[in-house]
Amino acid sequence: MYDDYLNFASKKIMTKLYFRDEFLWMKKLTIRKLFNAALVKVSYHLSGFTGRVIHWGKPLSLAIEPTTSCNLRCPECPSGLRSFSRPTGMLGLEKYQQWLEETHAQLLYLIFYFQGEPFLNPQLLPMIRQASDKGIYTATSTNAHYLDDTNARGIVEAGLDRLIISIDGTSQDTYEQYRIGGRLDKVITGTKRVLHWRKQLKKAHPYVMLQFLVVRPNEHQIEEAKALAKSLGVDRIVFKSAQIYDYQNDQSLIPKQEKYSRYKKGASGKYELKHQMRNHCWRLWHAPVITWDGRLLACCFDKDADYAFGKVAEEGLVANWKNKKADAFKQQVLKDRQQISICKNCTEGAKVWL
Repeated sequence: MYDDYLNFASKKIMTKLYFRDEFLWMKKLTIRKLFNAALVKVSYHLSGFTGRVIHWGKPLSLAIEPTTSCNLRCPECPSGLRSFSRPTGMLGLEKYQQWLEETHAQLLYLIFYFQGEPFLNPQLLPMIRQASDKGIYTATSTNAHYLDDTNARGIVEAGLDRLIISIDGTSQDTYEQYRIGGRLDKVITGTKRVLHWRKQLKKAHPYVMLQFLVVRPNEHQIEEAKALAKSLGVDRIVFKSAQIYDYQNDQSLIPKQEKYSRYKKGASGKYELKHQMRNHCWRLWHAPVITWDGRLLACCFDKDADYAFGKVAEEGLVANWKNKKADAFKQQVLKDRQQISICKNCTEGAKVWL
């Protein structure tokens, strides 16, 4: 699929951009991190081979939720729908520092995003800076409505390594069909500001990615999105398939181009997941999620924290990651993953990279 880059930029340029991002990550590796990664990987494969939970090491990757609040009302997002069964709030700096201290020595990747718009949290830039100072590869995902000049410069100065900007349309009419309440001109202007300050401050970071969530109202603009990405000068564009909660009864957002859909019509004529669900999950072994109020989750599909393993503040991150509740959940995944509700709509590897 690499040759698909040729309609976005020259192969030589894309190779250079790709390896620049890889270098940002690789230069933060240490012997301790590599040893921990080996422990986690070996224990994951042993668990699959033996059918029982074996879990060594500490998390390789961590997703932290700065807030559940959001300025938009996207129709397939709990933040946008204001439909959470858990409380809405903001992550405090002190609580975050405790989690960071426990994991930073082994952590390879830290993403400041789960639900909500991260830049609504006024402490986001200090959080990024602290993680960056500890040698962790950092990333966040944003709708870009708060990328004013101060935040755009602050992102670069804080040392953010990867910035994912959701765009989802190349015209206002199309964009706002999914990003309800959003303005495309703000997204484009915010993107330009970050790229400006990266160049002005002569930094290699952040690696700037546009993320285009492909749904039926915008799938006709895929080629235009590639052209827009090129004109803006971003490093990459990725077309992501959308998670549809009630995909068997409501297909209004499912794209007609099956390449960009997580679903297909089965023999019965009803929609079903394209990907076969197997009784294993690498994410469960290496990349937990912490909500703004400190609940430790198996992964990003548990948006309401229905399967929370515990409270990080009470027992610590690693202790919760390997407690009895966590082990029982992992054992169920190894035995019969289809019985877990948050796994039923899971599509690991559902991104189409272009």
